Amino acid sequence: MDKTNREFLLTLLKTPSPSSDEVMIQKKMLAYYQAFADEVRTDNAGNVIGVLNPEAPFKVLLAGHCDEIALVINRIDENGFLHFDKMGGINPKAAVGMKTEVLGYGKTVTGVIGVNAQHHGGLKGDFDLEELFIDCGFKSKEEAQKYVQIGDLVVYQTEPEILMDRYISGRGLDNRTGAFIVAEVLRQLKKRGCQVGVYAASTVNEETNMGGAYFAAAGIEPTMAIACDVTFATDYPGVNKNKYGDIRLENGPVLAKGAPINRKINQLLEKVAKKLHINVQYELTPRSTGTDADKMRYTGRGVPISLVSLPLRYMHSPVETVSLADIDQEIELLVTMIANLTGEESLNPLED
Repeated sequence: MDKTNREFLLTLLKTPSPSSDEVMIQKKMLAYYQAFADEVRTDNAGNVIGVLNPEAPFKVLLAGHCDEIALVINRIDENGFLHFDKMGGINPKAAVGMKTEVLGYGKTVTGVIGVNAQHHGGLKGDFDLEELFIDCGFKSKEEAQKYVQIGDLVVYQTEPEILMDRYISGRGLDNRTGAFIVAEVLRQLKKRGCQVGVYAASTVNEETNMGGAYFAAAGIEPTMAIACDVTFATDYPGVNKNKYGDIRLENGPVLAKGAPINRKINQLLEKVAKKLHINVQYELTPRSTGTDADKMRYTGRGVPISLVSLPLRYMHSPVETVSLADIDQEIELLVTMIANLTGEESLNPLED
């Protein structure tokens, strides 16, 4: 990854993109695609889609969701403290003591997630988000309401960090890394050339309802679709590998195997990985994938899908961590696989 592309990824990671309000980050994706895509589309869900060869009958949809988990204000008490619910899979224990950005209707306000001091009893065992609150320094409900209203969204106030020039850590790598990857695949394919139509979608709402992926696939009617997301790395202390498998950073992208996955797409990816000497890892998705792939699969007459994921440590925490090398390898794998497509491939598992 060169310096320019790394800076763009860091820009995405610094941009708030809470599920249900991804406008800020999508405007940046829109500007990025316009520099090289043959065509750029948006839709009423808020997706941004860069296109190469829009007239080609064989259409490949790549989807990486740009939204991140967030908090949503559900009550302002008389003393100006903000109470909240979750917008996506928030871990209450990871929220304790975090600095926040409240994306208020008046302005963005800095806050901290307060917690009862250990000297006063602290938090006991498992607890819910309703036991936490945000302190922005407001002295009353009336003062708070000048800046914040019910339904305003909140993200953790963190900066992405590069660790040993090897890993990148921060909030929302799930899945702004995926949105970056699909855009980079399209940019490289523009230079390299390809015979099929390619639709790189920065999708919305995956963390809450996956509606963006449905809009994208329903509108495009792709021949095949690949979700580019993250999956659970298990290469750090305390993880039961016997239960959760052995997935490691710097060991290559992860292919899903299970009932939803089209085996012929996986075979195309595996063939290219072998040729490029890229190691691939595997995860099992027996019934569903829990990603945009599930929604894309059920659009129109049905869409053959695959799922390619980055190994990620510390899922849904403010310090999610991935490997820069894994990002580069996933991009190389997808670019080469798509560049090799002729448009005559059959994805029917009963046909040779």
